[in-house]
Amino acid sequence: MSGPAPTEPSRPTLRQVADLSGVSLKTASRVFNEEQYVAPETAARVRAAAAQLGFRPNTIARELRAGARSALVGLIIGDVANPFYARIARGAERRLRDAGLRLITASTEEDPALERALVSDLLERRVSAMLIVTCGSDHGYLQPERNLGTPLAFLDRAPQDIDADSVVLDNHAGVTDAVRQLLDRGHRRIAFVGDLSRLPTHLERVAAFEQAVTEAGIADWRRYMRDGAHETDSAEAEVRALLSLPIPPTALVTANNRITIGALRALRGSTQPPALIGFDDFDLADLLGVTVIAHDPEQMGQLGAELLLDRLAGRWGPTRRVLMPTRLLPRGSGERELAVTA
Repeated sequence: MSGPAPTEPSRPTLRQVADLSGVSLKTASRVFNEEQYVAPETAARVRAAAAQLGFRPNTIARELRAGARSALVGLIIGDVANPFYARIARGAERRLRDAGLRLITASTEEDPALERALVSDLLERRVSAMLIVTCGSDHGYLQPERNLGTPLAFLDRAPQDIDADSVVLDNHAGVTDAVRQLLDRGHRRIAFVGDLSRLPTHLERVAAFEQAVTEAGIADWRRYMRDGAHETDSAEAEVRALLSLPIPPTALVTANNRITIGALRALRGSTQPPALIGFDDFDLADLLGVTVIAHDPEQMGQLGAELLLDRLAGRWGPTRRVLMPTRLLPRGSGERELAVTA
């Protein structure tokens, strides 16, 4: 014979905790709200009953009922699999944890519509503040939240249409340093393999590249310009296409860590690879001898968190834009001299 049909599991309630511990619902509530006038032995009995039942108090609901600010901060990133974003999250999380706050992270996969949905979802859950690595260009929907006093800070990519705090890289200096080093090694056919064309970081890095090569008297730089190579596979394809040109580039500047990895795959087995400088450091780049434009993503996350903490502490004032420096790390690939036969 078959037994009784299994019932759908449900979370234990505060009423069940009160009944098991032999106290009133009000007394059980006082225990979890850490109110006074509850005898220690009674509180211990209530907590033992809660542990036995697996009861967890709804901290968010309790905070909202009490009019307190949520202890949660939202972080929107592009892709959780990218180590760059993971390091941003680690820096932000450590700083917020020190302040008694917790970080909730969501990934947009570089989809502006998904970004907007995720931001709205986190705000509906009453996060106290938001850190955003945006992939979109329309942020007007955030203005009402700004007007209500919710702190917002944008990381890596500054917003174009809303006044908000931001922490960004000195993209101009980083790309300029890379191009000048390649020029000093005799290179003139320098390719730039870029990210999604709608991203602010891509636009800034392309503008810096254009200025540097134009000032060097290179008029046909656009023939070696590529964008849309956001993933390693597309980057590999773009670099292979560049190297297949009748007159291929002798040097490459890649716009982010994934594009650099794609370029390395395209260059695998090459007996005379072009010089290569990539934006963003990445694991094993030092062992592979890859010259990079380096910066500190963890510090970016930390600085973004500090901007939010200042706002949460009531220190309002003009919008702040923190510009983080970059540095060129020579490891070999970017120091290749122009071959005489190139």
